[in-house]
Amino acid sequence: MGENITTPVSNSGLSGKHQQELENLRLTTQPFKTLKFFILAVVQYLKRLLQYLLGHGSWLIPMGVVLVAGGILLLNTDGPHEKHIEELFQYLQFGLWWVALGVASSIGLGSGLHTFVLYLGPHIAFFTLKAMQCSRVDIKSAPYDTIQLKRGPSWLAKNCSEFGPPMFSSSHGPHIPLTSILPQVQLEAILWGIGTALGELPPYFISGAASLSGGKLDAMEELGTSSSQDDGWIATRLNQLKCWFLSHAQYLNFFTVLVLASVPNPLFDLAGIMCGQFGIPFWEFFLATLVGKAIIKTHLQTIFIISVCNNQLLNWIENELIWVFSFVPGFESILPNLVAKLHAMKDKYMATPSHVTSNLKVKKWDLSLASIWNTVVLLMLVNFLVQIVTATAQRYLKKQQEKDLAALNHNSKAAGTSNDSE
Repeated sequence: MGENITTPVSNSGLSGKHQQELENLRLTTQPFKTLKFFILAVVQYLKRLLQYLLGHGSWLIPMGVVLVAGGILLLNTDGPHEKHIEELFQYLQFGLWWVALGVASSIGLGSGLHTFVLYLGPHIAFFTLKAMQCSRVDIKSAPYDTIQLKRGPSWLAKNCSEFGPPMFSSSHGPHIPLTSILPQVQLEAILWGIGTALGELPPYFISGAASLSGGKLDAMEELGTSSSQDDGWIATRLNQLKCWFLSHAQYLNFFTVLVLASVPNPLFDLAGIMCGQFGIPFWEFFLATLVGKAIIKTHLQTIFIISVCNNQLLNWIENELIWVFSFVPGFESILPNLVAKLHAMKDKYMATPSHVTSNLKVKKWDLSLASIWNTVVLLMLVNFLVQIVTATAQRYLKKQQEKDLAALNHNSKAAGTSNDSE
């Protein structure tokens, strides 16, 4: 009888000890132990993948071997096909790069890399500004001529004279329609959007598996307890908003997921978890996410960046401001002078330098804007990788702790049964 009373207490103490171990398991506090659990988790995942392939995909392995052997043979054989293979490789590298950036942006429940701000947004802005400077949109050497891991686009450093005469011109400066610029950056934007949609799948599958097993996902449990913590005004309001979203999650369907995916918002971090937890069909969730993120949201963001960097938006704002200030007494005489100065500043900004002096080519600052930007990106990548390693190691440790608790409970029940029989 005494054992039946003390067993829950010991279990409670063990749970507290386990929770403390999970909180302490970080690369900064326990690097070797964290790396050990991370490696064990990766090995476990690879074993499961190999077992699945051997059990369900017996035809995939021979086909993969044939494809790899054929690819190696083509790469090592000279002939007219070399140019086409190189082109295909460039397209594959281009596609994988932008899809991977999209995945990196959406995984991690909002803690992932914000690759739209780091890569896609600046790429669209640079292309628009270059197109406005040169009054041409055909400045890419190929669709894959974009910023990538180890190289930048070829058109960024070129002089406008290398592209040919201007295609768009007017008396008020270059005017390039939005419909002419958008197709030039549309492919990489859509690929990035597809990546963000794919990045929402892991929470969906993990939450669905937890729901089928009768469990509750850690993110949902943490959300329930985080509202009571003293986090700051913004964090508290965001948690309250997420709790409201959680209480209305049973109303999720294709159209609600589509709306949430189409508008940049912090609530979509939980959409995959909720859809998996409440059994929303996979294709209903994925198609709504794909259309919302890869088509609607991506185009809204792309059009916004193009409009900000386009002269047409600047001219529209200028005309509206002139119209408003024309009603202000005293501004009517100042406006022509002010408009002329603004036009001169804009022309100077948009003008392409006719030549680059040799001194500028020789004298380069070591601490340039590009090096600072690359350092920031590198630090974010390191932080992102640290988060992945820590989360994977903690997940592996938690599974081991759950096995230990289950074994302890089983032994306690077995001991209680034997005592009752005696």
